[in-house]
Amino acid sequence: MKLFAPVLLAALLCATGAGTALAAEGPAAAPAAAAKPAKPDPAKGDTLFNTAPPNGVSCASCHNADGNSAIAANPKLAQQHPEYILKQLAEFKSGKRKNAVMQPMVAHLSEQDMRDIAWFVGSKTVKPGFAKEKDLVTLGERIYRGGIADRQVPACAGCHSPNGAGIPAQYPRLGGQHADYTDAQLKAFRDGVRGNSPQMHGVAAKMNDREIKAVADYIAGLR
Repeated sequence: MKLFAPVLLAALLCATGAGTALAAEGPAAAPAAAAKPAKPDPAKGDTLFNTAPPNGVSCASCHNADGNSAIAANPKLAQQHPEYILKQLAEFKSGKRKNAVMQPMVAHLSEQDMRDIAWFVGSKTVKPGFAKEKDLVTLGERIYRGGIADRQVPACAGCHSPNGAGIPAQYPRLGGQHADYTDAQLKAFRDGVRGNSPQMHGVAAKMNDREIKAVADYIAGLR
C-alpha cells in the first residue's frame, strides 16, 4: 500500500500534465479553415487558354480559340459546365485521369488557373454538330432515350438530359460533341482505360461497339 500511493500520485500528475499540454496545444493544433477559392476570372482564362506556355503549345492549338475543336478526336469544350472542366483538368494533373497529351499540358497550371480556364471556355457557345451514320441514328436514339432494358443500361437522357445539355456541376454536356471523341471515351470507360468514373464504366461495360457508335453519332446531332 505504501508503494502503491506514490505510484498512483505520479500517474495522476502525469495525466494532469498531459491534459494541460494538450489543452495548451489545442488552438494551435486545430487546422486552419480552408481558404475559399478566388472567383473565376474568364479574362485571365482566355489568356491562359490561348497563349502557349514556355516551350509548349496552347490549349487553343487543339481545341480552337473559342473551345470549338475542329478536330474530331479532340473534344469541344465550349459551353461545357465549368465545374466539369475543372474536375477533369484537376484529374489530368493528379493522374487520376490518364492522358499522355493532357498531363504535361496541365502540369504547370495552378488550381486557380484551371478554374479561370474552365469558366472561360464554359462561357463560349458550342457550335452544333450533326449525325453522319444514318443507318444507326434510330438505334442511337433508342439507347440514348430509353437505354437497353435487357442489359440494365440506363437511358443516357436520364443524366445528360434529352437534348444533351447535361446537369450543371453533376453531369457533362454531350450535345453537339464530336462522335469520334464520344465513341473513344465510351470505349475507354468500357475497357477500363479511363478510370475516373465508375458510373460510366458500369454503363459502357454493357455496350458493344455498334451500340457505342450509334449513341455517339446520335449525340453529335443533339442541340
